Amino acid sequence: MQKKLSACTSILIGKQASIDGTIMIGRNEDAKAAWPKHFVVHERGKVGDHFVSKETGLSLDLPTDSFKYTATPEWTDKYGLFEEAGINEYHVAMSATESAYTNERVLGFDPLVKDGLNEEAMVTVVLPFVKTAREGVQRLGDLIAKYGTGETNGVLFADDDEAWYFESAAGHYWVAQRIPDDAYAVVGNQLAIQEINFDDPDNFMFHPQIQAFVTKNQLNPADDGFNFREIFGTHDRSDAIYSTPRVWYGHQMFSPKAAVLETPESQDLPFLMRPERKLSVIDAQNYLASHFQGTPYDPIGTGSEEEKHRYRPISLAKTQESHVLQTNRPNGNNLHWLAMGVANQSTFVPFFADLTTTLAAYKRGKLPAQLNSAYWIFKHASVLVDSHLHDFLPDLRDVQKEMRIKATQMVNEADQASQDLPAAKRTAYLTRQSNDFATDVLNAYKQLSLQLITKMTDYCALNFNTDENL
Repeated sequence: MQKKLSACTSILIGKQASIDGTIMIGRNEDAKAAWPKHFVVHERGKVGDHFVSKETGLSLDLPTDSFKYTATPEWTDKYGLFEEAGINEYHVAMSATESAYTNERVLGFDPLVKDGLNEEAMVTVVLPFVKTAREGVQRLGDLIAKYGTGETNGVLFADDDEAWYFESAAGHYWVAQRIPDDAYAVVGNQLAIQEINFDDPDNFMFHPQIQAFVTKNQLNPADDGFNFREIFGTHDRSDAIYSTPRVWYGHQMFSPKAAVLETPESQDLPFLMRPERKLSVIDAQNYLASHFQGTPYDPIGTGSEEEKHRYRPISLAKTQESHVLQTNRPNGNNLHWLAMGVANQSTFVPFFADLTTTLAAYKRGKLPAQLNSAYWIFKHASVLVDSHLHDFLPDLRDVQKEMRIKATQMVNEADQASQDLPAAKRTAYLTRQSNDFATDVLNAYKQLSLQLITKMTDYCALNFNTDENL
């Protein structure tokens, strides 16, 4: 399998912009419509002290002590690990990556590095070794500066205090910006960070030679300032139809008054926005599950055929998994919300980040499909719904609504019940609650599939309306 670069959509929400004071980073991992993911917990000390990438051949030594963390690796490591997202024992959350592009002029001075550090390895060589989001930014930046990268990427970090968005461009250069506490950002396959303040270390981090590189090679199109997106990014027709519409839609969802003059093809949409109401984890999930609802561009809406296929939607068939990593929660009960398969047709299941193991169903799943796998259980219901979308979608929505309500109930009850437990009992309890609820969701989707199969028998082309008196 070759991972397609033009994929994924991300959201980051600061703690004062959220309804409950939590920090959220989330992303759709988009690659192929049938390519299973697993969900695992790596115990402390299990990563090893040396790493070799199966994708690029990069070989590097690792710190001797690795921390426990959650991850969503591919079903096969033949092409690399692609662990994608997780939360470690120090409450650092990381999601990698949001694919983007560097413009040709910049690449002429600093080409991509064929045997460098790519998406495939980033979570594995960073998340188990950092204790804060800032440490995560610095470690990833140092590795890219030293070894180079063969891709242009955005990476999301958070801890219990702050969220950061990291972007690499060309072979070795990078910047990162702290998401203000009262702000959010949505990103769609295009370099997003704009003006860099090199005198504000509280809110910006960067490659130490990036200014000198840009000055030496006369790369800044502006007379003053340092707009990373303008210097390193792309601004072509494909951005206007592929990337910016998803950012525009996020602004319409959360800041409609401020974004009233924006259009789907605007090339200068702001990176940071202030929401016009406090945002919940359900808002983050709804964004990742959206497809331009309420506009002519909804692929399953009422627009013209041209309008419905004009722009690339946020939630689509090639999503492997979608996640929202929620930090700064009560009692440190941070959550790895995970929706296997297409977010719009799946359910975000809350897993407490401190859990020690995941269900067997989440640790298996390969090609061809096997219905004892969490990935394939969700995908099975999804493709059945697709077969008669408008007839079957209400059945799916009923299950999703019920599971979302029960997820909120489970999390609230677990928060209360675990607050006074000793550490070992608390971990065991949160593991059990996470996996018990995940079992309930899987059973609900299995039942939904059986219900849809039963309904589908009436759609058989060989049906014939026979006189009941015969």
